[in-house]
Amino acid sequence: MLSYQHIYHAGNLADVQKHALLCQMLAYLTVKDKPLSYFETHSGRGLYGLDAAEAVKTGEAKAGIDAVADLGWFDAAHPYEQALQTVRDQHGPRSYPGSPLLARQLLRDQDRMSLAELHPQEHAALDDLFPRRQANVVKQDGYQMVMERTPPEPRRGLLLIDPAYEVKSEYDAIPSFVAKLHRKWNVGVIAIWYPVLTTGAHKPMLKALEALDLPKVLRHEVSFGPARQGHRMVGSGMFVVNTPFGTEKEAARLSSLYNKLS
Repeated sequence: MLSYQHIYHAGNLADVQKHALLCQMLAYLTVKDKPLSYFETHSGRGLYGLDAAEAVKTGEAKAGIDAVADLGWFDAAHPYEQALQTVRDQHGPRSYPGSPLLARQLLRDQDRMSLAELHPQEHAALDDLFPRRQANVVKQDGYQMVMERTPPEPRRGLLLIDPAYEVKSEYDAIPSFVAKLHRKWNVGVIAIWYPVLTTGAHKPMLKALEALDLPKVLRHEVSFGPARQGHRMVGSGMFVVNTPFGTEKEAARLSSLYNKLS
């Protein structure tokens, strides 16, 4: 469970979908002056170098964020592009922010950020990345952390659930976790990322999530070719509860762009 390291996949086409929608949602939520709470269950290290040997080896960033940058998918006003460029101004042109660092660019001083990561090296890097005033970083099971801290103060907020799905039981655990969490925190935006797999392992989870009949649900999937021969991931999905206004429009725009890659 602790072997996954996102550096091999940072900036791939799945990241582009996930991060574009995340930034769109946070941009909308931060329009109001009211503060919000932001949580992540599986944060990773928060910052990646696309010139690192691991990233170069897979070539996923080259086919992902590098390719879509050349295609002009995101203009300068898009919150994803703004956050990405802010990070690159600070850390270099081949840096790529994970979701915690992207979110930090869009959150404000009055907002609260709580990040969980169990992998020892990833947690250490994440902890070094964020000053205490910017985020509360814990080496803890992310689901447990969220349950302990909800309903949060402030009550407005967003949770990103973004596991590696290395353990098959993760697919079974997420629907029951979401159901329990929504009962505790019914105003929270819950965003679940998942891989679209040739095996169909993700489908029972989605069926169970849809059966919960939660409010303002968005299910968005994009397709793309496998990163390498035999790779089982052929797409990326986001399942969102209490979807913020404008997210559906951005999802539709992304679908059109991904369809052109086929």
